[in-house]
Amino acid sequence: MPQHKHSQPAKIDYAAWAKAARVTPGSSVDLRKDFDPGFKDPAFTKTTGKAALEKAKTHLFELQDRLYAEAESAVLIVLQAIDAAGKDSTIKHVMSGVNPEGVDVYSFKAPSATEREHDYLWRHQLVVPPLGRIAVFNRSHYENVTVTRVHPEFLWPRTAHKRPHHLWQERYRQINDWERYLTESGTTVVKLFLNVSREEQRLRFLERVDNPAKNWKVSPTDMAERAHWPDYTKAFSEMLSHTSTEWAPWHVIPADHKWFSHLSTFGVILTALEKIDPHYPKVDGDTKSKLADIKAELTAQAPKDDPGKS
Repeated sequence: MPQHKHSQPAKIDYAAWAKAARVTPGSSVDLRKDFDPGFKDPAFTKTTGKAALEKAKTHLFELQDRLYAEAESAVLIVLQAIDAAGKDSTIKHVMSGVNPEGVDVYSFKAPSATEREHDYLWRHQLVVPPLGRIAVFNRSHYENVTVTRVHPEFLWPRTAHKRPHHLWQERYRQINDWERYLTESGTTVVKLFLNVSREEQRLRFLERVDNPAKNWKVSPTDMAERAHWPDYTKAFSEMLSHTSTEWAPWHVIPADHKWFSHLSTFGVILTALEKIDPHYPKVDGDTKSKLADIKAELTAQAPKDDPGKS
């Protein structure tokens, strides 16, 4: 992370945040040791971070507008995390400044009966973003190599139970191949794992219990899942190790401080969009001449001065 002089305004270095969060393809990840969920850039405070967030939103709006107008590329943002890590908050704050006409958010819950009749990637392929658009997967196809590892009873299709010794390696390969196909077809896959500490999760659950407006966000099921923390940590670590690729690398976002979690997320998304470098479409000479004619006609249609109006 670059050093900043405290006597000057902190520079917003999106690429540095993205680089710090990136999981090197081929590396072996241990979430307990390799990524600090409480990290925040020392050059920023919560107050200065808010100002930086507003700048980031403006920049994202501009890039998204160009992406939508050009319609030659798409972006798929994949959000994975344990409960209370801030997935909904990230979507709310990071995507709040974009044009909703060009963004779709999909929350994947337990598969329906129809979805269970197909392979586990089917329902995700159905909502891959068209060119020019951004799609956000709130939970995703990665539930099939994390939640199902902790809870094998949720595994589907049922034929998967016949290959228990090779199943996870097969699924990692299948997911990598699918994401490579998407990338080669014009979709940039941005994968974000919100890394929250067990203690911060405890505090957030307590806040939900104490705040009547948030009671609906906590349940006994959450506590049951919290008991599986070591199992989830192992499953997430292996997911990151086996599916961070050159074409679709994972980024581990420090999530204990929500304001910096949002900034770090902006860093990854903006860096990806800047790499795409979308532009507004240029019109040819014939179209330009027609625009001149249209302008002349519209100018001629301007209302005459009305002496009865001041």
